[in-house]
Amino acid sequence: MNFGMLGAGVVMGLAGIGSAIGIGIAGQGAIGAWKRCYVNNKPAPALLTIFAGAPLSQTIYGLLLMQIMKDSTRDPAILLGLGFASGLAMAMSAVAQGKAGAAASDAFGETGKGFSQYLTVVGLCETVALFAMAFTMIALLL
Repeated sequence: MNFGMLGAGVVMGLAGIGSAIGIGIAGQGAIGAWKRCYVNNKPAPALLTIFAGAPLSQTIYGLLLMQIMKDSTRDPAILLGLGFASGLAMAMSAVAQGKAGAAASDAFGETGKGFSQYLTVVGLCETVALFAMAFTMIALLL
């Protein structure tokens, strides 16, 4: 068994699981905000879809790393460790992003103000996944 291939699968799987959880959390926030708008006869902001979908990008980062890892000649144990660690970092980033997106949906749906500030916080959560991907790619090249 090639543990390096297992590491490539783990990074994709963990990133995807994190994205699914994050999207679920953020989606619940968006749906709740839309419901409140409908109840109050206010227009429901379509921009909440951005908050709900933001955690999806971690799956893309997992896919990119998986493609690089499956072609890597590094020690299989290192690939397994990198896959687990970077996949977990991306998953946690997606979960945090989902929570931030849910709170952002609640706030923006209620006030209609602060979209750029809320998006900044959601983007900060994204940065963790970008760093995990970039640093893992650097480790694969060294």
